[in-house]
Amino acid sequence: MKKRIGLMGGTFDPVHLAHLHIAEESRQAFSLDEVLFIPAAQPPHKQGRKIASAKQRIKMVELAIAGNPAFTLNLLEMRRQGPSYSWLTVQELHERLGAEAELYFITGSDSINDLPTWNHAKDLVAACHFIGAARPEVPFDEKLLLDSFGQELRQHIHELQIPRMEISSTLIRQRVAGGKSIRYLVPEKVADYIQKEGLYQ
Repeated sequence: MKKRIGLMGGTFDPVHLAHLHIAEESRQAFSLDEVLFIPAAQPPHKQGRKIASAKQRIKMVELAIAGNPAFTLNLLEMRRQGPSYSWLTVQELHERLGAEAELYFITGSDSINDLPTWNHAKDLVAACHFIGAARPEVPFDEKLLLDSFGQELRQHIHELQIPRMEISSTLIRQRVAGGKSIRYLVPEKVADYIQKEGLYQ
């Protein structure tokens, strides 16, 4: 039986409770054996914005996932030179994990609708499953997905209905900069680390 591995990529600047919530809901709904948290070194869509250092973002993810034995930090993208394209990551994970691993890329429904614009989009959807955490205001664009990937590959893209959490890394950075509390938006140890490091002020 194939091992099911979830892939939770992101800048994680900072990692927050919605990331953990989506990862856990995906793990349970799709019987994932493990979820890899993969911080991006140079996110292609964040060029030009100052982000916390790689060391700081790695430490925040470590602190956030420490209590869940099914969550693992993976530094594959951190070790790669250049932008962090998902296609390269999935290729490399297939090489490392072998044919016995079935990959499930976890993202949001807005990213699912952007999938056709991703690097090597068709190859990527053929190589792994996608779990899109659904947001009522951003439904899957069925026509776009079918036109872009066809019926067979469309079956690799799954919708996951989960309780909505209005938390984003942008919101957290703004609250810290404004001197507002981020308690209950990020794990307590992550909040302590942000304060200790003086991040986002």
